[in-house]
Amino acid sequence: MTFAAKIGEVPNFGKKVVTVNGQEVLLVNIKGTIYASENECPHQGSPLTAAMVKNDFISCPRHGYRFSLVDGSCGDHPECTLKIYPVQLSGDDILIDLG
Repeated sequence: MTFAAKIGEVPNFGKKVVTVNGQEVLLVNIKGTIYASENECPHQGSPLTAAMVKNDFISCPRHGYRFSLVDGSCGDHPECTLKIYPVQLSGDDILIDLG
């Protein structure tokens, strides 16, 4: 697990892009649960920083593809899967596993 950010840096219902080992990662905080994913939509590479988040889903701002932040699946387009990274909290630190 690699340090990504402090919990206080990702506001509730907010997002933050961090670079971990040279890779952009999007962190999302939903009621204290932190999710980590790639920052580009797997459909056409649109940045997900402007995406809408609702419950544990994130919707691409370009074409509306809706991905689960839990497993990266896209119900309407199963051929597109968002890369999700395991998250571990250690005190105030957000740690992620880039695999």
